[in-house]
Amino acid sequence: MTNQGTNVPGPKPIPFLGNLMDVGANPLRFFESCAETYGPVVKVSLEKGRDTYILSRPEHIQYVLNHTQRTFTKGYHRDRILSMVLGNGLVTSEGSFWLRQRRLSQPAFHQHRIEKYASIMTQFTERMLLNWQHGETRDIHEDVMQCTMEIVGKALFDVDLHTAYEGSNQVGVALDQVFHEYVKQYTSVSRRLLEMVPISLPLPGNSKLKKSVDKLDQIIYDIIEQRKKENHDHGDLLSMLLLARDDDGTGMSNEQLRDEVMTLFLAGHETTANLLSWTFYLLAQHPSVEERLVKELDNVLDGRAPSFTDISELRYTQAIIKESMRLYPPVWLITREPMEDVWIDEYCLPAGCEIALSQWVMHRHPDYFNDPKSFMPDRWSQEFEKSLPPYVYFPFGAGPRICIGNNFAMMEATLLLAAIVQKFHFVLDKTHQVILEPSITLRPQKGIYVQVEKRIGEIEG
Repeated sequence: MTNQGTNVPGPKPIPFLGNLMDVGANPLRFFESCAETYGPVVKVSLEKGRDTYILSRPEHIQYVLNHTQRTFTKGYHRDRILSMVLGNGLVTSEGSFWLRQRRLSQPAFHQHRIEKYASIMTQFTERMLLNWQHGETRDIHEDVMQCTMEIVGKALFDVDLHTAYEGSNQVGVALDQVFHEYVKQYTSVSRRLLEMVPISLPLPGNSKLKKSVDKLDQIIYDIIEQRKKENHDHGDLLSMLLLARDDDGTGMSNEQLRDEVMTLFLAGHETTANLLSWTFYLLAQHPSVEERLVKELDNVLDGRAPSFTDISELRYTQAIIKESMRLYPPVWLITREPMEDVWIDEYCLPAGCEIALSQWVMHRHPDYFNDPKSFMPDRWSQEFEKSLPPYVYFPFGAGPRICIGNNFAMMEATLLLAAIVQKFHFVLDKTHQVILEPSITLRPQKGIYVQVEKRIGEIEG
């Protein structure tokens, strides 16, 4: 007998509010408990007039992600904040327009170009470390966020945000406001009310959000206009986009350029910064892992700065990064929207619904990971990776819409982790509570405060 979408198991919704009270209290735990309690297909109510279906079986996730662009869309046109911030860039666009933009941007992420970015990554990391003093307390999340932001600015757009925009603080403050507002508007009981209110209405949250996006727009348009005035090919992504022409000879409009620059600028640094922040947080709690990491860095680097050619030798470093992304995936949830009714097992999920695929849920799934909540980089042996079913572990997404910058991000995380840990050790500030903030990305809500301690050789040097 066939079960229609209305018969899919799930937590009972409250009239008008649906399941928003539960998801608002703890989004990560809500998604995890849904999979644990109700099985691999769960129906929840998060949006008026549209059900959400949480999938937690790898073959289901594989089907959805592999058929994106054909059977499923990303459906981000419904997301008011993402549409406002990212416009119609690579993350949010669909169909033939997305394919065209992806092909235009892809050359900037080819292997030979990524290799050239390595020196920028280590150079900007060294610049950041010059400001650190032995024994001081710092917000490591804020520091690496600014550093990765400046790396993306230089690597992809040939702009040094540190000198051009007050150490990139303007950008960082604006971004924080966008992400915090996203959480408030999309994981709270007020969501149903906000869905009925135009984002242009000057409510306090909307006003802060618009002001932040206006500041980001001002910086992005300034970068575009400055480059147009120079009329010079820098050989970077922005030059590629400016020089791109359609069959009729027309180039991208300023709005199109803005959307692509904004998307790659934000996506290119936010996820890596969060990954590194959680990695430092984990290392500070696991001294034996850090000790082994330092030994590998000493053996491979012997005190010099890491380079692209070292990456293949930094195997334990990369295992730590993979395990960090397992426990604290930088993107914790992705969604899709079926363009037609689809069958998942015995259930028919209706066209236009929301399908939720959670890295947080899958990466901590006890069916696939032994002791899933423990930090165990040693688990990432070649044998383990080969035995892991496809689409259980997908920190960068998968299928045709896999993150265009996944190799860029892995190289950056490896180089920055190596460059920082060979010089500094971190001690968590026990007076500061680290709080998970599942926004568009998985961030530490109020930062991660640590006491930075130079390693003995660095103090003597």
